[in-house]
Amino acid sequence: MKRITRLAGLSALIIMSSCGAHKERPQLTKSGLNPNNFVGQYQGKATALYTLENSQGTEACITNFGGRLVSLMVADRNGELRDVVLGFDSIQDYFPENNLTDFGASIGRYANRINQGRFVIEGDTIQLPRNNFGHCLHGGGEMGSLGWQYRVYEAQQPNDSTLILTIVSPDGDNNFPGEVNAQVTYTLKNDNSLDIQYTGTTNKPTILNMTNHSYFNLSGNPSQPVTNDLIMVNADHFTPVDSTFMTTGEFSPVEGTPFDFRNARPLGENIKNFDNEQIKNGNGYDHNFVLNTQGDINVPAVELYNPESGILLTMYTTEPGVQLYSGNFLNGSVSGKNGITYNQHAAVCLESQHYPDSPNKPQWPSTQLNPGETYNSHTIYKFSTK
Repeated sequence: MKRITRLAGLSALIIMSSCGAHKERPQLTKSGLNPNNFVGQYQGKATALYTLENSQGTEACITNFGGRLVSLMVADRNGELRDVVLGFDSIQDYFPENNLTDFGASIGRYANRINQGRFVIEGDTIQLPRNNFGHCLHGGGEMGSLGWQYRVYEAQQPNDSTLILTIVSPDGDNNFPGEVNAQVTYTLKNDNSLDIQYTGTTNKPTILNMTNHSYFNLSGNPSQPVTNDLIMVNADHFTPVDSTFMTTGEFSPVEGTPFDFRNARPLGENIKNFDNEQIKNGNGYDHNFVLNTQGDINVPAVELYNPESGILLTMYTTEPGVQLYSGNFLNGSVSGKNGITYNQHAAVCLESQHYPDSPNKPQWPSTQLNPGETYNSHTIYKFSTK
């Protein structure tokens, strides 16, 4: 009897220990993220991870640090979920002291480049931080002059599929004029589209041009390059750049060039064609395309397809342009989720935008925002299979 009692007590102890261990085990996301690893602070503001899910089981994980899309689980042709964006496993890896990256970020105030960081507005010459070949890139990205991708947004999650992120940028922030109140609203819809809407207001004339900087790899395996992905870009023209990646002010026809993606073809077909001056200047593709869509959110702007997974990404936007960036400067120096090293062309970015350096090119659509006006921009990344 004593032996039986001892065994019973031991069994009870094991059961209690198991229950305790179960309670302490973190509740991971479908992408394998531990939300506890995103609980922190940056410059006195709290960071967290927010999970969106739709009726199809698709999952998007977003942190309010930089308004960044951390993971996006979508089904392949066999119904298996794959994480199709690059990112990190913990919030500390996103901090600029550790990695200066744009993975998944909500970019502001001004996406892409402004020539020499200067522009004139209402007769005043504004000098912005110069952080990329003498230009201002993505609102500033060096320590001490960080753009919104390194700021903590206020977050509200009204339901399981929506996240509202808000940022207040003071007058003079990185020398940009005017206090700007901006919102980024992520909605994961039941048609497997990630809907992103941007709004903003100002109390002084300023410029505003926001985008999402997700790095997509539709195979779900960033150790495989995206060069075999098929891409269609609905554009007859692109904006050429000089050797410092600055737009020249021209519209160049894509016809007969490596930039003709009007019919889908492999992204990597001409990516190393450095006999082409523009491919050489961009070290691959790092160019703005002039979309034919006329701002119609119902007309596809870009289609990206991975033959192995069968995942098709269709992009829609109200913006006049999209920056196609083929991950040229990923060089293996950064490891992301699951310890995977991000090598060159591990992903591709599709950044909806007004054209780079528009404030200095009056012939292009304006990015000026005035008091009493509301900035609106809308981009959809829709996922399906074939």
